[in-house]
Amino acid sequence: MEKTKKRIGLWVALAALAVALFVLSGSVIVTRQNEYAVIRQFGRVVDIRDTAGVSLKLPLIQTVDKMPNTVLLYDLPVSDVITQDKKTMVADSFLLWKISDPQRFIQTLNGSVANAESRLSNLVYNSMKNTISRMTQTEVITGRDGALAQAIRDGVGDSLDQYGIQLIAVETKHLDLPDDNKEAVYQRMISERNNIAASYTAEGESDAQMIRSQTDKEVQIMLSAAKADAEKLEAEGEAEYMRLLSEAYSDPAKAEFYSFVRSLDAARESLNGRTDNVLILDRTSPLADIFYNNTAG
Repeated sequence: MEKTKKRIGLWVALAALAVALFVLSGSVIVTRQNEYAVIRQFGRVVDIRDTAGVSLKLPLIQTVDKMPNTVLLYDLPVSDVITQDKKTMVADSFLLWKISDPQRFIQTLNGSVANAESRLSNLVYNSMKNTISRMTQTEVITGRDGALAQAIRDGVGDSLDQYGIQLIAVETKHLDLPDDNKEAVYQRMISERNNIAASYTAEGESDAQMIRSQTDKEVQIMLSAAKADAEKLEAEGEAEYMRLLSEAYSDPAKAEFYSFVRSLDAARESLNGRTDNVLILDRTSPLADIFYNNTAG
């Protein structure tokens, strides 16, 4: 009888321990760093915990749902957009977002990430369509450095606050032309670039011609000035020569010496080109007379 009582007591203790473990396991909540723990009581949200760690709840009465508390990536569907100059482009984008107000997120979107992504897709696509429709194709292409993404982000504004969502960034992976008109656009772009190149070449040739003309003009001016200076110097030299010659002939002593030098110059000129180096003069030749007189003197 005693053994039976002990056995029953043991079973009761084990059952109590099992119940205690069950109740304890149903009371413990483990919240990770990247999640919200949403506590519901009879379906109504009574608490939201966003601090990582272990906490407690009422067992059986309260339940726990988890929502992401981190930056999420959503890949937008590929879509066509039309620019201000009526050019169709294919946009492939993604966005980064997070749940900023879990209570409002649950109230408006039932705590569903899928519902949030659907709402994000509509709002961001409308902003992208409106933004690109106000830009030319060239502006869209040059805006890929971040200006386009910022304009789309600004177009969404704070409209996501009502859903407890924070839109962090909108990025474009691929923004291109439809396959059916790529070649035509490429050819038009090549033609435009060729026209621009031809315009630059023509401007360069015009500038070069102006520079050549200006240079030729300056050269002619410099040559004219140099020629005038040369003629002036030559005239001054001739004048000096005539002055010296006049002085020489005005003085009998200098005139005789000058006549002798002139005779030597004349004789030298007569011997130019001759190989025998012999000068034969007639007695009546003016040159012979000069030499004869000079020798006699």
